[in-house]
Amino acid sequence: MTISPSAVDGAVSETAASQAFEAIKRDLIRGRFAAGEKLAISALKAEYQVGLSPLREALNRLSAYGLLEQHNQRGFRVPPLSEQELEDIARLRIQLECMALTQAMQQGDAEWESQLLAAQHRLLRADQQPSQVEQWEQAHLRFHRTLLAPCGSPWLLRFIGQLHDQFDRYRRLAPPNPAIRAQLDAQHSELVEMALDRRIQDARSLLEQHIQLSWQVAQGATGC
Repeated sequence: MTISPSAVDGAVSETAASQAFEAIKRDLIRGRFAAGEKLAISALKAEYQVGLSPLREALNRLSAYGLLEQHNQRGFRVPPLSEQELEDIARLRIQLECMALTQAMQQGDAEWESQLLAAQHRLLRADQQPSQVEQWEQAHLRFHRTLLAPCGSPWLLRFIGQLHDQFDRYRRLAPPNPAIRAQLDAQHSELVEMALDRRIQDARSLLEQHIQLSWQVAQGATGC
């Protein structure tokens, strides 16, 4: 079978668009771009070393994902920070993650327990290196994903992942709160104990508290 040059070009463009999507998404969540900032296409092309077509594809996908706003004939802007939006995101997180946690604890097996303990260990190691922010962020994300992984619903996990990304944009722009951070860190280990013991109601209550505490921190990004 002969693969046409146009098919190869299309595959390369799609790969470039996916890479640009992931790189820009990561920087949007990290707060590299200011809320309300208009993104300059020429600057993005140079910064991310990507062509115009795959770049526009990536920006369109980020707009559909909710991390950018697209304005007709005026390009793309970073969404503003909104106390109301943050509240909506946090409340949805509580509802969906508690649902996923219940299903995960009902369906999780010994392999999941092993993976959860490993994710906890990596997070504890990252907690001991406060200067390594990105290492902690990755370990934290992996922990929460592992906690909910066996829930059995790819769509539920997809929605939760999107909400996490939106929430983290606020959290990472907020001023540090060491006292609350210490509580959150301790709750990770408590969640593991409850998950292993299949204490579903206790775990749901703690996860709700966990998200509410993190929400309290994230509100600092909106000046509340």
